[in-house]
Amino acid sequence: MLSIVTPAYNEEQMIHKTAQTISSLMEAENIEYEVIFVNDGSKDKTWEKICEEGESNTKIRGVCFSRNFGKESAMFAGMAEAKGDCVVIIDCDLQHPPKKIVEMYRLWEQGYEIVEGVKASRGKESGMHAFAAKCFYSLISNATNIDMSHASDFKLLDRKAVNVLLNMPEKNAFFRALSSWVGFKSIQIEYDVQEREAGESKWSTKSLIKYAITNITSFTSAPMQLVTILGVVMFVVTALFAVISLVQKFLGQSLDGFTTVIILQCFTGSVIMISLGIIGYYIAKIYDEIKGRPRYIISERKN
Repeated sequence: MLSIVTPAYNEEQMIHKTAQTISSLMEAENIEYEVIFVNDGSKDKTWEKICEEGESNTKIRGVCFSRNFGKESAMFAGMAEAKGDCVVIIDCDLQHPPKKIVEMYRLWEQGYEIVEGVKASRGKESGMHAFAAKCFYSLISNATNIDMSHASDFKLLDRKAVNVLLNMPEKNAFFRALSSWVGFKSIQIEYDVQEREAGESKWSTKSLIKYAITNITSFTSAPMQLVTILGVVMFVVTALFAVISLVQKFLGQSLDGFTTVIILQCFTGSVIMISLGIIGYYIAKIYDEIKGRPRYIISERKN
């Protein structure tokens, strides 16, 4: 059986369309399936719409969080609830083309254990958003040695891969990178990002920046190396100014140097504060992990 996991946050306008599109596609292809909508603490009538779909089709299942826990938690909750031999993650807004699910499933039948959906195009987005996305994926790719320049959450995972991910104890998990990191027999298929049919994107610039910082720090310690690099830079600058000061002293050309001292102090203070901030952020992440709180809390289920 194929389980299709769909995180949903304030998607009341898309639930019916998504459920009908996926269901009709699976039935036309004679694929045994279930669709699991995960309501991530929506403030609109998303959960009510999910329950309505579940009443008319028992293959539509629903999971409702007690509050908003984020998309990563919603995907993990859907995988934990899934009963299928393989699981597909797809966005509720249908910007991931549902027809590709069939192609993924056929590749799984051929023996592939992870089928990665990679973006052939990113659809319509602002230049600033595209630039920020390129910087993020470049940084995470260099830090993890995994090419994530066109990566997405749209993918199929065999039950073996799903179980491995669910058994990972970390709370701040970056699904998009972890699903590549676990290995297994993989293949990629390209897709074009579709235009949203209803509603609007839930990703603001602020939330995207927070998402990037959270996932970079949860998957790699590369930012910690920045502290060492800044320390080396500071040492080189200090040594350079020390040599200049000594030469001027011996030549009898030493100046008051008030401006130089102020600049050095500001530079040193900035390096120290940036370093402490990076270290502090990682300590906060360690603190979150040690507390051992669950990734999510489920308040209701449907079917």
